[in-house]
Amino acid sequence: MKTLMKWLATMRISWRKQLSYKLNLLLLVVGPSVVFFFVKYSLWTAIFSMPGVAKIQGYDRSGMLDYQIWSLIVAFLVQGYNSMNLSEDIRLGRISAFLVYPFGFWSFQTASFLAFQGIQLITALVTLGLMVLGGFLSHWEGPHLLSGLLFCGVASLFWYQVSYLIGLVTLWLEETWVLRVMFAMVAQFLSGAFLPLEMFPEPLVHALRWTPFPYLTYAPVKVFMGQFADSMVFALAILGLWIGILALVTQVVWRRGMRLYTAAGM
Repeated sequence: MKTLMKWLATMRISWRKQLSYKLNLLLLVVGPSVVFFFVKYSLWTAIFSMPGVAKIQGYDRSGMLDYQIWSLIVAFLVQGYNSMNLSEDIRLGRISAFLVYPFGFWSFQTASFLAFQGIQLITALVTLGLMVLGGFLSHWEGPHLLSGLLFCGVASLFWYQVSYLIGLVTLWLEETWVLRVMFAMVAQFLSGAFLPLEMFPEPLVHALRWTPFPYLTYAPVKVFMGQFADSMVFALAILGLWIGILALVTQVVWRRGMRLYTAAGM
């Protein structure tokens, strides 16, 4: 019971902290996803306005724009978290306190992530409501929405695990923002955020099925649209496998990093 209270208290503090700096949240989290969405939305609108362009790889104008809207929702739910604060805590020596507190560093970061996801869920649902009311989204169904939210919940755990691992690399490097940007760019491309995977070479698509990338954008978008042809069990199992692998790697990195940690910046 005491452990649960610690988690809830940490989540509540993190929630308030995130909402205290609304402009920071808007610029770092919401802004990039929205700008990226409007660039893609405008691009595909222009492409389908060209003479003779009615369908591309099975997507007509309505289907492609629906795909881009759902990719924005997925970006909020899955790919919003970054490890910038975690890196700062390590670089400035603030993690020393967590080494003696009864609530550990991993627990604190994970509770903060869960609070952040609550904010992202509200942002995603508000955005979805505005898209439906504005007539931008042509079709959606409740059961598919629930399945998509579940899928995104698992995918967000993978994204958090990667972000947490990158943050721990600060035990060796002074800055990790380059690694975060590199991973985000690779993940955006291979996950189908730029282009639906139907436009990728078929051998590459088959190879990607065994990686976590298609399940970060393409798969949850298709679940939301009710067009996911693959097995949900297989997709979640692949994600679970990669989350487990990253968790093991994170433990190794943390233990080795603690041998080097000198509380620099304190």
